[in-house]
Amino acid sequence: MAEVTPSGSGGPIQLTGPAVDGGLEIRGGIGGITFQLEELMGGAEKLDDLADELTSVEVEVHQIWKDLGPYQNDSRPSGTGALQSVGEAQWSVQAVRAELQGISSQVRASKRDYEAAEAWASFSRGIGGGLTSSETLRRQAGDLGLGFVPNREVAELVTGPLATLALLAVSPERFVVALGADLAAGRHVVSAVSLLNGAAGRSARILQPRPVTVDRKETMPIEFDGSLAALLERARIIGERGEGYVEVIEVDNGGQKAYVVVIPGTQTGGEIGGVNPFDEAGIVEGLGHNSAEINAGVLRALQDAGAERGAPVVAVGYSQGGIHAMNLAADELFLKEYDMKYVLTAGSPVGGIVPDADVTALHLEHRQDWVPGTDGTPNPDARNRVTVTLKNPVTTPAGEEFGIGPGHRLSNYTEGARLVAASDDPSLMASTAVLAGVLGTGGTATATRFALSRPKAPGPQPGPVPRPIPQPPPRPSEIDRAR
Repeated sequence: MAEVTPSGSGGPIQLTGPAVDGGLEIRGGIGGITFQLEELMGGAEKLDDLADELTSVEVEVHQIWKDLGPYQNDSRPSGTGALQSVGEAQWSVQAVRAELQGISSQVRASKRDYEAAEAWASFSRGIGGGLTSSETLRRQAGDLGLGFVPNREVAELVTGPLATLALLAVSPERFVVALGADLAAGRHVVSAVSLLNGAAGRSARILQPRPVTVDRKETMPIEFDGSLAALLERARIIGERGEGYVEVIEVDNGGQKAYVVVIPGTQTGGEIGGVNPFDEAGIVEGLGHNSAEINAGVLRALQDAGAERGAPVVAVGYSQGGIHAMNLAADELFLKEYDMKYVLTAGSPVGGIVPDADVTALHLEHRQDWVPGTDGTPNPDARNRVTVTLKNPVTTPAGEEFGIGPGHRLSNYTEGARLVAASDDPSLMASTAVLAGVLGTGGTATATRFALSRPKAPGPQPGPVPRPIPQPPPRPSEIDRAR
């Protein structure tokens, strides 16, 4: 493919892999391979159109050559010379047409080869093939020195085969159905299987989605510049406000009102499956049930905050919050009500969630953060999705708790967001331009906070009260009968 080039052009056609800008590795967007292939396929279609036009020209020139046949016995300048000139013109047109068709064919073959390679790489990840790579092991060894947890790459490679084997062992029927659906969609098997929803066919009671109650708490003016770092700072603030809180920010962008939905990360320490929808069980609702109840709660919060139907919305989420934010962007009911424009996630496993094609998404991940890899599949390289992997080594600050690893700290992602905003990478510039177009340059905004809660999970249902079985009167013993 790299050697295919039209005659006389400036150089070969080449695809480029993930871009690197300092400590940022960038996949997807307008600089991603998928977009490059889309552009090449568009070029191939144009080459086909030109080849069709040249075919028509070739037919016409050939007809002219045939019409000149009777004049070949005339004087050489006007007879044979004319025939030769027209014939050579036909051959030249034919050669250009064949060359264009050849390039188009090889571009299409290159796309097929890339898709086949991606499918094989996905299958290899699914069976743990990447774990034996010396490069993978070397990177993990280095990261263990910074924090004794798996990095994102290893977590992704381990989760895939473990989850697949668990599903296959518990329910082969569900495994076959999931595998068929994912192969048809071109995805990794784990990305579409709600394993936490129970391979046996139903979830445990504490993991069952329950309706969410939305309670408006307070409204206040804030200073908000609309940047990526400012969005993640709001995620920190709402996470510290209390259990179950979300925030809706109303922004005035030149007379056009836009809204930001801020969703916190997993809030631990309470009863799992209790009243807080963002506890550990909330991860199951996000990955296993598409955040159906959380989405309904966010929808009511936006309506309560005064967002009119069709208003542009930006969603931001950290860790578990990113799962819910992405599910909003894929929820048909939500999208009928509001115009979701942009989603920002940080440290979130969202590779298997497919947002609406009109939604722009930016995913921040850290090399040392294992959480984004727990869905077992990488984020797709898509035109409307950019994944930024932060590669700078980090450690737990002195005096602070290790938590689930230094790579997952929200402060690291906030700093990474500033680096993204300063980058001149084409994919990142295009992504941040979309955000700026929705939120403007910032200023005073209005923040409204809502407390979301759910009823406690039902306890075990009492069974039927056993009734005593009537017993026959005792029979006399052999000794009694003898008496």
